[in-house]
Amino acid sequence: MSLLCFGKDPGTDEDHCPTVWVDDQSADLVFQGWKADEATEKRCLEAGPIPDTEAVIRIPARMVAQIRKTCDAAERSAAELR
Repeated sequence: MSLLCFGKDPGTDEDHCPTVWVDDQSADLVFQGWKADEATEKRCLEAGPIPDTEAVIRIPARMVAQIRKTCDAAERSAAELR
């Protein structure tokens, strides 16, 4: 597996920032983000349980352009994987 980085949050320092990647084998998106606060997680739990293998994270809106590029690349990769 290789992760292709599509960008870090431009509004934070280089060491502590949300990042978005695409897995070049599965075309899955991979996100690093801030852990959700208790209030956010509680609201998310209203939709159902959060399994131990999952997490609620927050990605800043200023990363929308990077996420769009990542989604486009994932779509292209998924088409190639078929």
